[in-house]
Amino acid sequence: MSSKRTNPLPKIIAFAFLLIMAVIWIIPLLWGVVTSFKSEIELQTVGFKFLPIEWVLTNYTTLLVDNASTPLVRWFTNSVFISVSHTLLVLIVVTLSAFAFSRLNFKGKNGLFAFLMATMMFPGVVNLIPLYKIIDILGWVNSPIAMIVPGAAGVFNIFLVRQFMNNIPLEFDEAARMDGASDFQILGKVILPLIKPVLLVVALFSFTGSWNDFLWPSIVFNDIEKMPITPGLQLLQGMYQAQPTLLMAGALFAIIPTFILYLFAQKYFLESMSLSAGVKG
Repeated sequence: MSSKRTNPLPKIIAFAFLLIMAVIWIIPLLWGVVTSFKSEIELQTVGFKFLPIEWVLTNYTTLLVDNASTPLVRWFTNSVFISVSHTLLVLIVVTLSAFAFSRLNFKGKNGLFAFLMATMMFPGVVNLIPLYKIIDILGWVNSPIAMIVPGAAGVFNIFLVRQFMNNIPLEFDEAARMDGASDFQILGKVILPLIKPVLLVVALFSFTGSWNDFLWPSIVFNDIEKMPITPGLQLLQGMYQAQPTLLMAGALFAIIPTFILYLFAQKYFLESMSLSAGVKG
């Protein structure tokens, strides 16, 4: 009985394509890393040379220690506080909203959810002017709250967590209610342990979205000391546009948190792609 041999060509083509894409993505990153450890004189006088002739830390010390006009460490601290606070608020709001739309019955639930989904069709830039007006009236201009509160109830995040919850059998809720559990107890003791993968993905998206946001913080912050790091990098570009080594050092310093976050959270991201990952057996 002859065995049917599989054709390895599709796998080889797929591997080659992914390898090429990985190389295209990683070369600029590696170039930025090695450039940040070059001296400005070497970059301008030596021709194309990938690795530095002499590895120096001058660019980092200039930005992190000796420069009061562009307080990179202060911007970094501001971004950490804003991004972590925003992520925690998103998790609270999104979890409660998704639980209500998925597990509770109330009048107008389907219509309200359909309305929320319809708002996703409007580009975010449409909200900039009215949102700034609200922030200004509340006195939140130049305040971290202007970055933390807006966007906490992201419709896509609510939809994602709701769909994940919909794959958890309602029998779990009914069994808990028979034992006298309230809605909040069901959420805390039954639902939350099962939706950890998707909540980690929401946290990942929320943190990186807040950390990388450029347009909105550029509008609401005009105090250099209170800025997060992303608009701060724009100031670096204005001051050091003729010094690429300093710009590379600042940019690499800014991507450290998101790089580490993706490094440790990628397995949860892959797990959440299956909406039934939270239901075991």
